[in-house]
Amino acid sequence: MTNETAVIAVISYLVFLFSTVCHEMAHALVARLLGDDTAYHNGQVTLNPWPHIRQEPFGLGIFPLISLFLSIQANGLGVFGFASAPFDPDWAKEHPKRAAWMALAGPGMNFLLATLAVALLKLGVLVKIFLPGASSTWQLVQGPTELSEGFAVLLSVVFFENLLLGVWNLLPIPPMDGFSGLLLVLPEGKVHAFFELRTQLGMIYPMAMFAISGVFWRLFDPLLDTAIEILF
Repeated sequence: MTNETAVIAVISYLVFLFSTVCHEMAHALVARLLGDDTAYHNGQVTLNPWPHIRQEPFGLGIFPLISLFLSIQANGLGVFGFASAPFDPDWAKEHPKRAAWMALAGPGMNFLLATLAVALLKLGVLVKIFLPGASSTWQLVQGPTELSEGFAVLLSVVFFENLLLGVWNLLPIPPMDGFSGLLLVLPEGKVHAFFELRTQLGMIYPMAMFAISGVFWRLFDPLLDTAIEILF
């Protein structure tokens, strides 16, 4: 592994951890604002990663490191994992629209971070901190100095990973946020059946994740290329 690969690997892991913590904090914060303090009392209305790792020690603590190691062995730099913010199911059933907004707050935060990264990259090009033109798969702009090169990589990874996290979590399968987002348009008489289905299908999520991952990447890659072409 080269020094450059090692640096990008560390950046990828830290960006994944930060972005996922922001995602779960958004769930917890919006839930509290809308009447459910479950995740707040679990300590997850915070950017401190520890309460989120404590909630999912394997998914956010161990699995991302394993996935990064395996990815590096396969000449990649991908980081994968999962996290969660608990909520009161009775509150969600009583207020399904609020539960939907709570669910959508997570990917919404990821899209906000991706947008902020793009804005900073374009501002950097405008004031000549960065130079236009991608210099690698992981870099959307070039840095004329070693310091600006590092920031270019960092902001590019923030964009890539948050766009990925946002789109992935919007998939309309349980227990993804996109499935709970369907509560915004679901008739009230179907809410109870919806939560029963969410519980039943949520148990097969690990198998479903692997089943759809190949299809997802075939759809996400052109979406990413289109987004980069439009934005840059």
